[in-house]
Amino acid sequence: MKICVIGAGAIGGLMGAKLALAGEEVTFIEREGSHLAAINKNGLKLLMHGGEELIVRDFKTNTDMDKAGKQDIVIIAVKTYQIPPIAAKMRALFEPDTVVITIQNGLPWWYFHKHGGEFEGQRIHAVDPTGEIDANIEPERIIGCIAYPAAEVVSPGIIKHVGGNRFPVGELDGSHSDRIERISRILCKAGFKSFVLDDIRSESWLKAWGNLSFNPISALTHATMVDICQFSATRELATQMMAEAQTIANKLGVQFRHSIEKRITGAESMGKHKTSMLQDVEAGRELEIEALVGTVVELGRLTHTPTPHIDAIYACTKLLGKIMPSYWISSQD
Repeated sequence: MKICVIGAGAIGGLMGAKLALAGEEVTFIEREGSHLAAINKNGLKLLMHGGEELIVRDFKTNTDMDKAGKQDIVIIAVKTYQIPPIAAKMRALFEPDTVVITIQNGLPWWYFHKHGGEFEGQRIHAVDPTGEIDANIEPERIIGCIAYPAAEVVSPGIIKHVGGNRFPVGELDGSHSDRIERISRILCKAGFKSFVLDDIRSESWLKAWGNLSFNPISALTHATMVDICQFSATRELATQMMAEAQTIANKLGVQFRHSIEKRITGAESMGKHKTSMLQDVEAGRELEIEALVGTVVELGRLTHTPTPHIDAIYACTKLLGKIMPSYWISSQD
């Protein structure tokens, strides 16, 4: 299969490299920089959770989607806020049957497409404010996928796999189509645990449940997962945020298969792992605030659900994102 991975960062790099090792024809779309230069020179090095080191070279790279050619599968592995500016360019990769797999954190822009509820077809403005994504990626192409592995780019060309290997997938309408079964098999062949879900939205909520609390709290405090969970005040704050989100999800017909306490215990087991948002703070990168928190705030308003704890953290994290550029400039003077 011709598979294009847009973004060779922690999760995209891990997925693409393992798919290449499994014999798929992989092309990475990655911007110019030290990471791409290292990949082109030395291949992608994976430091796997179990101690194994893998060096993968059997793939192509490109900075221009127009030159990558038509693809069978396109995996969008960039941050959600990076998608609108490149959505129109993705069309160069599409054939009539090209499938688009989304693995972004938070609640996806396509949430209400093929939803069947009272908000059917409504766009989530927090992640697609201008409608650029909707205009260029047809819902019929989309396969939802939840990325559970934890990984980070520790230096250019080197990805450390912290743990986890699950990539459950699902059609937006919950059907078990031939293509979803095929994608599940492809991911399993690459060494991942991938199963087909009847309800991809509930799984999105399950992961977003933790992301909306642990990510911004870690960004604001510079604390790791275990630190947040073992400090009573932040553990309670995360609990309250998750309770507000659960109320919203329940109103939208979603039921969680875990309790809040079990979800927090699972996060605690990640140990000294830094969330993606804390990694972005430390690297001076733009924060993924809207996808992780803004979407839940928006759905709270849509369902007339009070979200005081989420609102407070959202406001503080938005301010952090606003002042970070000036902070980094002054700290480097």
